Amino acid sequence: MGSSSKNIEQAQDRYLEWMSLQSQRIPELKQLLAQRRSHGDEDNDNKLRELTGKIIGDFKNYAAKRADLAHRCSSNYYAPTWNSPLENALIWMGGCRPSSFFRLVYALCGSQTEIRVTQFLRNIDGYESSGGGGGASLSDLSAEQLAKINVLHVKIIDEEEKMTKKVSSLQEDAADIPIATVAYEMENVGEPNVVVDQALDKQEEAMARLLVEADNLRVDTLAKILGILSPVQGADFLLAGKKLHLSMHEWGTMRDRRRRDCMVDTEGNAGGEEGK
Repeated sequence: MGSSSKNIEQAQDRYLEWMSLQSQRIPELKQLLAQRRSHGDEDNDNKLRELTGKIIGDFKNYAAKRADLAHRCSSNYYAPTWNSPLENALIWMGGCRPSSFFRLVYALCGSQTEIRVTQFLRNIDGYESSGGGGGASLSDLSAEQLAKINVLHVKIIDEEEKMTKKVSSLQEDAADIPIATVAYEMENVGEPNVVVDQALDKQEEAMARLLVEADNLRVDTLAKILGILSPVQGADFLLAGKKLHLSMHEWGTMRDRRRRDCMVDTEGNAGGEEGK
């Protein structure tokens, strides 16, 4: 029991370190993007490439740490206690869907295009002059880039579906032999059973392998998208992704806190009414 608790604590610590690192990368991305859009020289492009490479490295390192811990507490990654209920409701295989990266690209492309059209119609000379040349934002995606992104998107969705089928099969195993039959034959519900423990151990091992597979797909998808985008577009995309991830955590936490506070207030009011 103590070992299990320690593994969960380690998993949470690694997560908090990961979130902290993401927060640290945001000002770095902002600074280099501002420099690139002000000066637009090749040196800043190289700095952006170097930073995006570091960020991919961050992701790989975190995935490696998760892989190590997953073999000891894999089920905790599928519904992490360190996440808000909102985040856990949206989770896929211990994290985000790789296909969501493409939705983010499309969303940014559309919103930035709308901004530029508005600026043009209002005759505001700001975006082009601060853009520092071609590929200055995701609204500058070329037809070739979009085609490559769309092809990759289809492939990743196919990979996701294959993995989803695997985890669905694992979930169904809980209602199969030997777990279901042992539960039925037990005199006392939920009493310890060696056969069940062995079956669940095998299931958790399979879940750990799937988590590693999912993390590898996430890292690989991110790297391939960045390979299609220009240095500025890639940095812009990473900045948006990090802000979204951190914001969803904060929004989910705030919503959960408000919900709990509301329940406390409701119970307090009910108690007051009874006392009258």
